[in-house]
Order: sequence, then C-alpha cells, then structure tokens
Amino acid sequence: MLLPGRTLPLGPGTFRALRHRDFRLLWLGQLVSLTGGWMQSAAQGWLVLRLTDSALYLGVVGFCNFAPILVGSLPAGVVADRLDPRRTLLALNALATLNASALAVLTATGRINLPAVALIALIGGSVSAFEIPVRQKFLLDLVGRDDLANAIALNSLAFNGARLIGPSIAGVVLAAAGEAACFAANAASFGAVLLGLFALRTRPDRSAHGEESWTAGIRRGLAYARGSRRVRVLLALVIVSGLFGLPYNVLLPVFARDVLKVGESGLGFLMGASGLGAVIGALYLAGRTSHRRSGPVVATAIALFGLGLIGLGLSRSFALSLACLTVVGFAMIVQMATSNTLLQLNAPPEMRGRVVSLYLMAFAGSAPFGALFGGALARAVGAPAAVIAGGTVCLAAAIWLFTRIPEMRRSAAAADETPR
Repeated sequence: MLLPGRTLPLGPGTFRALRHRDFRLLWLGQLVSLTGGWMQSAAQGWLVLRLTDSALYLGVVGFCNFAPILVGSLPAGVVADRLDPRRTLLALNALATLNASALAVLTATGRINLPAVALIALIGGSVSAFEIPVRQKFLLDLVGRDDLANAIALNSLAFNGARLIGPSIAGVVLAAAGEAACFAANAASFGAVLLGLFALRTRPDRSAHGEESWTAGIRRGLAYARGSRRVRVLLALVIVSGLFGLPYNVLLPVFARDVLKVGESGLGFLMGASGLGAVIGALYLAGRTSHRRSGPVVATAIALFGLGLIGLGLSRSFALSLACLTVVGFAMIVQMATSNTLLQLNAPPEMRGRVVSLYLMAFAGSAPFGALFGGALARAVGAPAAVIAGGTVCLAAAIWLFTRIPEMRRSAAAADETPR
C-alpha cells in the first residue's frame, strides 16, 4: 500500500455518509456546481492568457481569486459558528450565480477586459471565503460525528471528481464555443446546489453558540490555534504546500500552450489529470477505517506532492506530464483532507467553524501569494523551473516532518493538548 493507514476495499462503506438524506442532497448539488466551477476556472485561465499573453497576469488573477480568503476567513469562521447555515449558504450561492452570470455576459458581448476578470475573481473569492467554513461546519449536523471523516472525504471526492470532469468538458467547449459558454454553464450549475439547500430538513445544532463579541470570537479562535502544537504544525504545512506547491495550477495554461504545445483541449486534460489523482486520493481516504498514524500519511503525501511537481517541471512529454499531475492531485488531496479531518475531529464543537476557517486561511489564503510568486518566478526563469522550485520546497518540508514525527508522538502521549 502506498500510504500508511488501514483502508477498506472500495465498497458501500466507502460512501457511508451518503446514507444521510440531507448530506446526499447537498453533496449531489455540490458535485454539479463544482463541475461548473472547474469549467469556469479552466476557461478563465485561457481567457487571461488570450487577453494578456502573460504568465504574470495569470498569477495576478489567481491572487484575486484567493486573496479574500486570507482577509475574510476568520470573520467567516465566526459566521459559521453563529448564523443559520442553510440560509447563509442559500444567500452566498445566489450571489455566486449572479457573479458567474456577469462574467458570461461580459465575455459574450466582447466587453471583457483584465480589470473586469480580476474584479469578478475577487467577488468569487469573497463568496468562497464565507461559503466553505459554513458548509464544512454544517457537515457535523448533517452526518454526525461518526461519519464526519467520511463526509469530509466524500466532499473532497466531489470537489476533485468535478475537477476531473469540469476541465475536460471545458477543453471541448472552449474549442467549440469559447470562454463565455463555460462561464454560462457555471452560472447554470448553481441551480443544483440551490435546489438541494431548499430541500434540506436538518436543523443545525445551536446549543454551543455563545454570547461573546465577534472580535472576541476571532481572538478565541487564534488562541486555540496558538495553544495546540498539532494545529500549528498542520496549518504550517498547509501553508507551505499552498505557497510553494499550488502555483503549478495557475501556470498550467503556459505548460499547455508553450511547453507541451497541446492547446485548449490539452489544458483540459492536464487539469483533469490532477483531478483524477485527487479522486483516487479521496477514495483512499473514504475507505480508511482508522485515523491513527495520520502523521506519516501527511508526511508521505507532501513528499509525493513535491516529487510530482519536480517531475512535471522536468517533463516535455504530454503523457508523462499527465502522470505527474495525477500524482500531484492524489498527494495534495490526501494531505489537505487528512489535515482538515484531524483539525475538525480534535476541535471543541463550539470552535469547529473557526478551526475550519483557520485551515481555509492557511490553504487558500496562502495561494494568492503563491500565485503571485509563481507567476513572477515563471516570468523570470520559466514555468518549468518555477514548478521545480516549488516541488523542492515541499519535499524539504516532508523530510522535516518525518524527522519530527517521533518527537510529536512522545509529546502527545505525555500531555493532552487543550485550548488555552
């Protein structure tokens, strides 16, 4: 077996969280919506490259996509712990529908330009900054504690299944109908998640909601993270992967056009290969029966992530690049979903929304700076060298974690970590 940890063969137990009706409705709606979102992501990168012919501006738009998460994650965590999740998710997904529709109309009428793309990306990132913590916190209400880890894995499966399907469809649609058709498909896809939310019956648990102020709620979340070594290490490693590893994603249009010379349809397959690996990783996680030895799982995943990126940077073969991206997708989702599960399962119930927001801030909040760094480095030394540099940093982080695992186990056995 590639990674440590006990797993079940693929079977009904792998999808056990789907036995909960409301989770099943939300999951299916998200699967459709996320497919549209990945179509838009692929088409947006191609549009920016067409408008600017610049890897740097791909990084700038990537920054706009993720920067709101860095700013808004902590307030979003308090929102997730306080407000009704169903109503909040309905409002946020309605706003996302309007945002995608605006991008489709501007592109179809020829009025689109780089500032407009950047603004729409900024609005979309702001919606995501609030939507993701609310949805993740809602999972416990939908499936209960026993199925929470499986629900997180299945959410990752939906996200990355869409990542596999969406860009592949987008490659065909881009070649046949242009970017606007992809943006319109994304706007329409939000209808599935809105219908699912309207049909939910679950009432959220509000018993853990306190009376502290919003600023006090944010300070308490930060104090919890500072007081837990496990939280600090997991978040630090997520930041490393987001800052140095994830920029490969915004540089894929450059690989498709200039390095591998496979055009729009090739870009869809490159993004889809990463999604395929992530689907395999999510299935691996869904089949795990124990979350012991999760430290080695995270360390091995980061090492594979770094090696896959180095291979991508060195490759000039389309087939080899697809294989490397499959490894990258697998490793990324195993690291991120395992970290997310550990953080949520060990957090007090009243802190879970803020813990998710801290994870999101570490993951997606580091991505805008990674996108800028990757775009600037690619402009200076080329996209392949930039990706190799990021993979080397991730590999070094994995080696560091492997050397610290025994010490962390001894520390965990000696004292039970509690929020301070």
